[in-house]
Amino acid sequence: MNVYYVMAIWVGMALIASFFSIKVGISVALIEILVGAIAGNIPGIREHVQQTDYTTLLAGIGSVLLTFLAGAEIDPVSLKKHWKASLSMGVVSFLLPLIGAFCFARYGFHWNFHASEIAGIALSTTSVAVVYAVMVETGLNRQDIGKLILAACFVTDLGTVLALGGLFASYDWLLLVFVLVTAVVLFFLPKILRWVVANVGHRVSEPEVKVIFVVLLALGGLATAAGSEAVLPAYVAGLVVAGVFMNDRVVLDRIRTIAFALLTPFFFLRAGTLISDSALVTGAGVIVTLFFVKMVTKFLGVWPTAKAFKLPKKERTYTTLLMATGLTFGSISALYGLTHHLINEAQYTELVTVVILSAFVPTLIAQQFFRPTVEVADEKVEALGEEDISLRHRRLDRPGGGASET
Repeated sequence: MNVYYVMAIWVGMALIASFFSIKVGISVALIEILVGAIAGNIPGIREHVQQTDYTTLLAGIGSVLLTFLAGAEIDPVSLKKHWKASLSMGVVSFLLPLIGAFCFARYGFHWNFHASEIAGIALSTTSVAVVYAVMVETGLNRQDIGKLILAACFVTDLGTVLALGGLFASYDWLLLVFVLVTAVVLFFLPKILRWVVANVGHRVSEPEVKVIFVVLLALGGLATAAGSEAVLPAYVAGLVVAGVFMNDRVVLDRIRTIAFALLTPFFFLRAGTLISDSALVTGAGVIVTLFFVKMVTKFLGVWPTAKAFKLPKKERTYTTLLMATGLTFGSISALYGLTHHLINEAQYTELVTVVILSAFVPTLIAQQFFRPTVEVADEKVEALGEEDISLRHRRLDRPGGGASET
């Protein structure tokens, strides 16, 4: 098929997902995965949704940018202020689901060792995207509880990224070169970016955006050559330049626009097209079991740890539920396993379905029953800028204002 037709079909699916996301107020990433899954399983349609080198490349770049944006949304000041609590909750939120999912996959479902590792990694995540959207929507991002939750989510996802990169890397001289080069580049990156923004920034040619792209693609290429994963340096790069973006959101907004208009839809749509409808039926028991494994292990880890740091009961339940979410890194991990032949199509479908459920269910429960009360003036409500969420703060047309819907 003509490559332009292929691209038009994929961008068209992304456009449909955008309309639905705005209409129902649900993460655009979730809708894109669902649209991809539908298009990839309906006879007469799936024949036109072709996987090409171009779609695969754009999906890969999309996952790198998505990871970078996730790291860039973390407030370094808040991370430093709440480092004890966030580190403690983040570590247990990562380790317990990792161990629990690995053990159930390995000994309960008799998956092979590497497939079980992918299961553990994919289900150990939180979703910084979902959590960030909720924090902004409720006004909690300006409160200590919101900053603590975001910082803890960063620690969890950093553990996921390190595990994905570390467990499947080839430990040789090239990996050492990758680590050393990455460390040097990331050390100087904030200074370089500040200089570019101050001296030649905000021009039509967007040199500051190109600096980010060059660094991410170069480090991603080096990571791939070393047998690691391109998202690893991207996440850390986002964190080290987060302080720059706190003073200049324009650059981050432009990168986000590029990512969400064209690149990240290819990642989530491709993730959806690889879902098998038959595997959903045959793997229903595995899906339900792994979902409860993730929820239970998150609660066993986060809830008592939050209690140890004296969070009130309602707030620690709310924190635990939000840290039980998953989306971006869970999808990335599962897709990594499939494309590297570590898991099969059925296992991929089961893992991605669990990831999608974990984005919906705990967020819904947290918002409906455990959301802390925060008074936020309408004029101070921030515009949503999360890396893989498309939500609109919609007000009901009635006297006295209205309530927001998500």
